[in-house]
Amino acid sequence: MNTPAALKYTKSHEWARREADGSITVGITDHAQELLGDMVFVECPEVGRELKQGEECAVVESVKAASDVYAPVSGVVLETNALLATEPEKINEDAYAAWMFKLRPNQPAEYDALLDAAAYQAAADE
Repeated sequence: MNTPAALKYTKSHEWARREADGSITVGITDHAQELLGDMVFVECPEVGRELKQGEECAVVESVKAASDVYAPVSGVVLETNALLATEPEKINEDAYAAWMFKLRPNQPAEYDALLDAAAYQAAADE
């Protein structure tokens, strides 16, 4: 399982990265894409949508199943990865390069409380 140490994680298999401008980039983990298999559809949240931490905000669908994606932190969606609408398989190629959306956090401390790579790996191995 590829779990970059520089990222933060949720038990529901999202990754988050704080950018230099304070925004948070979000995607699903390598472990999640392995479990789901070949991606066939990705639905990202709308730009401008206000999200609460833990809220269902996106959907990924594979040949095996559909799965909800949850907001790792509260905030407003700034941007979505439009490439995933036509090329959802990019998540299978590199789950950490194929980010889903970026948001402006309104409670930055929530990011610090997310799991580090070791804690995520331990939770995923359970």
